[in-house]
Amino acid sequence: MIYVDQLMREVQVSEPPSRIISLVPSLTELLFDLGLENEIVGITKFCIHPEKIFRTKMRIGGTKKINHSIIKKLNPDLIIANKEENVESDIRQLESDFPVWVSDIKTLDDAYEMIEKIGEVTYRKQEAAKICNEIKQQFLGLSKMNHIKTLYLVWKDPYIAAGSDSFINDMMNRCGMANVLAHQTRYPQLTDSEIKGLDPSLVLLSSEPYPFKEKHIEDLLKIIPEATIITVDGECFSWYGSRLISAPSYFNSLINSTKNNLTN
Repeated sequence: MIYVDQLMREVQVSEPPSRIISLVPSLTELLFDLGLENEIVGITKFCIHPEKIFRTKMRIGGTKKINHSIIKKLNPDLIIANKEENVESDIRQLESDFPVWVSDIKTLDDAYEMIEKIGEVTYRKQEAAKICNEIKQQFLGLSKMNHIKTLYLVWKDPYIAAGSDSFINDMMNRCGMANVLAHQTRYPQLTDSEIKGLDPSLVLLSSEPYPFKEKHIEDLLKIIPEATIITVDGECFSWYGSRLISAPSYFNSLINSTKNNLTN
């Protein structure tokens, strides 16, 4: 069968695929929730959810540094990748030997499309539709902030933030947070003076990929002492698979607690 991925590439896949490798942590979890535990044969070292898969499946390296020899030994009939999380040269090398289906996700609507298309290619259309419906239902109950100026940091030394052309930005917007980097795309690096110039009212320190902790708040308060700075669950903001089902509940608790901090 011929399937079209989110880069509009045609991918020929056996029907149904029985040896799947996931190069994307959030999509490994999605594949499991689609009922494909037995079909998953390889994952990255960052595919930590669910723990059962993390502990039992062969690891093929990281998202940016994959081990091609292990992948060849696993002989997959489908590889799931992502344009942003994986390296283009790796994808090109892999697709010369195996079917590689690539996702490209910047918005929640992109995530819905991805889930439905992966459901098609893995013969789990009904399961994928159910997951999409559950996510949509949960997002209907999402609270919103009043367009508060927000900076979302993903890295330190140097500081790197989420720009407008990112899935994180879409999650921020849906929570009623106005990204102070809406004029910049991807993940710009920021100096201390640039952060000060952005003058955010709220700063979110992600738990991944950099493990921001409470101790990092003090460093930023020296730069922007008037801002409210908190650590947040990065998976809820950046994982675009089935974890989205639980994201709105987390966002609501975050929004409520943050509103209290801003008014105190």
